Amino acid sequence: MAAGRALLSSQNGLAAVAPLSSIGYRARGLASSLPLLRRRCPSAFASSSARCCSRPHSEGAGERVMKPEKEEAFVLTTPLYYVNAPPHMGSAYTTIAADAIARFQRLLGKKVVFITGTDEHGEKIAAAAEASGRSPREHCDTISQSYRILWRELDIAYDKFIRTTDLKHEAIVKEFYSRVLNNGDIYRADYEGLYCVNCEEYKDEKELLENNCCPMHLKPCVHRKEDNYFFALSKYQKTLEDYLTSNPDFVKPLFRLNEVQGWIKSGLRDFSISRSSVEWGIPVPNDDKQTIYVWFDALLGYVSALLEEGEQTNLEQAVCSGWPASLHLIGKDILRFHAVYWPAMLLSAGLSVPNMVFGHGFLTKDGMKMGKSLGNTLEPKDLVQRFGADAVRYFFLREVEFGNDGDYSEDRFINIVNAHLANTIGNLLNRTLGLLKKNCQSMLAFDSIIAAEGNSFKDSVDQLVEKAKYHYENLSLSSACESVLDIANAGNLYMDERAPWSLFKQGGASSEMAAKASFETGYFHLCIQLDLVIILEVMRIIATALSPITPSLCSRIYSQLGFSKEQFEAATWDDTKWGGLKAGQIMAEPKPVFARIENIDDGNEVVQNKNKDKKKASRRQGLVEA
Repeated sequence: MAAGRALLSSQNGLAAVAPLSSIGYRARGLASSLPLLRRRCPSAFASSSARCCSRPHSEGAGERVMKPEKEEAFVLTTPLYYVNAPPHMGSAYTTIAADAIARFQRLLGKKVVFITGTDEHGEKIAAAAEASGRSPREHCDTISQSYRILWRELDIAYDKFIRTTDLKHEAIVKEFYSRVLNNGDIYRADYEGLYCVNCEEYKDEKELLENNCCPMHLKPCVHRKEDNYFFALSKYQKTLEDYLTSNPDFVKPLFRLNEVQGWIKSGLRDFSISRSSVEWGIPVPNDDKQTIYVWFDALLGYVSALLEEGEQTNLEQAVCSGWPASLHLIGKDILRFHAVYWPAMLLSAGLSVPNMVFGHGFLTKDGMKMGKSLGNTLEPKDLVQRFGADAVRYFFLREVEFGNDGDYSEDRFINIVNAHLANTIGNLLNRTLGLLKKNCQSMLAFDSIIAAEGNSFKDSVDQLVEKAKYHYENLSLSSACESVLDIANAGNLYMDERAPWSLFKQGGASSEMAAKASFETGYFHLCIQLDLVIILEVMRIIATALSPITPSLCSRIYSQLGFSKEQFEAATWDDTKWGGLKAGQIMAEPKPVFARIENIDDGNEVVQNKNKDKKKASRRQGLVEA
């Protein structure tokens, strides 16, 4: 590698490996290394609340007392997205998935800190700004705002939005750099090699394609020679190997863990953490001729984001506010930075590593890689404007097995969304409310818990709810969607088998008895009212269980069931338990909660048909007029 290695600090103690949990559960430590590591850096072994939330008992006193432990937060992050261009479908997919996970964790009653943001330094940013005729700051402001706008349109409920150009972030990066420097893990050296501008990374020749092309961006790498500062990543080779062996849940899915272990076993090389040729960045402390490498900068955004307005801007305060992260959610293209570089950096600074790094796959369109040169890009803003946030969120979370690559096809998109959201879920609600309105004045005659007494259908629904919860907890979002859809399918089958409209159509005395819904009218006719209550209770459960995936649709379902917006927002996973609907509750005026998407003129135009003639629908699609 480079010549002229000159250590800037003689402190070579390893930082401790802090306890790691897999989404909330304590993991196994490095048995052979822990005694030494505890002696070298005991503070990194304390829980984040104990480590940071301590204070002197009295002024000048050496004794420290603990504040009451804070509620442990579930801290979830997306990558900080690079602002060289507006958001694309890949970044939207990551953020949609993260939002669904965050919403589920909130349903469980956890304090959630959902972090997203933008990475705004580096060579590519400066070049993009120059190409657009703007200053780097103006360019970053514009693109960062476009992310906020898209997240709002996609119903993304983030808690923190960090920009790497924020002053508090720069302060955290400089303090972190100083910690690593003082630990003896930063040195200065010359480096010469092949550099990918798009990756912002030097590449090994063995990993490049023909003509020294980057395998990710398919563009030639450029030859560079620089005098930079380096991070001693190789020092953490054995520590990381042991840690991954002891904590196999640190990287998910499993095949991504195998990939990371392969990288480490092949040998870790120290990497450059500064650039002398890049002006748009955070200056290296005590050397304003160099700026900090974009990844050594951006990764710290997960920590700096935790700071509240008005708090002291330092690492201790940031860590006290929720570090370590419970889950880093990323695309597989940046797995190396998050699962190798980042843990080593944290260990060097004496900070805990995150509990889990989950690397998902890439998206293709009609089986092909997307790209501007191919003319097949997929713009998330266009999709939302055409189909709505619920449709976009549902399709990608339902159809892409989380962790694997996934494909978008417009025909499949329309077919899936129509079949699942408009037909299976939407029409089940609409036809049931229609029957209740026409024949029972939209009022429930029974509590849902009474309506389901002795009915095995309730047990089937309970089992599917538990399956959905299991899949959510294991980040199997597609399977969670499938389990909730199975509840709706079971509801449709139950409705068709019981056929309550057949008695209502008889008219006369039978219709009158069904409408009165009292025990004196006879067991058979009471069953009709009970059936309607049961189906509407199913819809209430679906609206809770599917709310992490399609929040707006589920809010509309709740509204149709006579609940307020505040009641929907206050719902928890406990509300998936049977028994939420009560006798006397008045349902809202029936209207479609999700409009079918219609192809017009052989697919040249796609619209959502919000006024479809109900009389043209099949029995499954709507018997509200019965």
